[in-house]
Amino acid sequence: MLRLYVRTSQWDIQVKYVFKAICVRQQHSGLDSSDQHYDRLYPGHIPTNPVQKAMLAVGSGVAALRDPYRHDMVAVLGETTGHLALLRLRDRMRGDPEGCTILTERPRIRLSTLDLASMASLPEGSFGREYLRFLEDNRVTPDSRADVRFVDDEELAYVMQRYREVHDLLHTLLGMPTNMLGEVAVKWFEAAQTGLPMCLLGATLGPLRLSASRLGPLVSSLGPWALRNGRRSRCVLSVFYERRWDQSVDELRHQMNIEPPPLAVSAARPRSSRANR
Repeated sequence: MLRLYVRTSQWDIQVKYVFKAICVRQQHSGLDSSDQHYDRLYPGHIPTNPVQKAMLAVGSGVAALRDPYRHDMVAVLGETTGHLALLRLRDRMRGDPEGCTILTERPRIRLSTLDLASMASLPEGSFGREYLRFLEDNRVTPDSRADVRFVDDEELAYVMQRYREVHDLLHTLLGMPTNMLGEVAVKWFEAAQTGLPMCLLGATLGPLRLSASRLGPLVSSLGPWALRNGRRSRCVLSVFYERRWDQSVDELRHQMNIEPPPLAVSAARPRSSRANR
């Protein structure tokens, strides 16, 4: 165990070194035409070549395996391995009228874009009211979602950003808290829905961190439900949630072809604020 800790710590240090080196290179060597092109993709974009992406992917993957709460590493892993899945998600959004509108208008889910007073006044059972309750019960905020940096396509970067900001909305729709069992159930849904390697890895390895009492419900009930609904539901990135706050959760689930959860999962306080997934 000590040897594993030392090795993963070394990977953590290496990925931080690579990340820092790439940032410094971007700041001081943006003189050739290719760098200038990449710098204009979107604010905060950090261009990386295939070798740098591979190093970041491996290092962040090992660090994330060691500590799933290292959401900065989870974010890097998602951005450096998700190109093909993001292409498929983008095409699904383009093929949906509501999803196409989202790609055009580029809405963001942040505290600055939410009318919290209006959402708090919505009736019980409405999506907006339940989303606020989720944020309060689990002590999370949409502003914890970091901006995308390593996706070398402006539109795909937004697709990844939308995925991150929709994550907590999926928790609300699926009725899952932010404890480990709830997170794994959502990851199983997201893996089937998005095909993102980051989600597939979390869905595969997440159960290893569950106790026997938690693993049983996942395998027998929550897991099959999450996979089934992830495969058959409407693309979750193609729903303009910001225009549906007053809609009931039950109605929205029905329209998205999502079944209610087969059992209730009690909320537990997360170990730390979540970000960057």
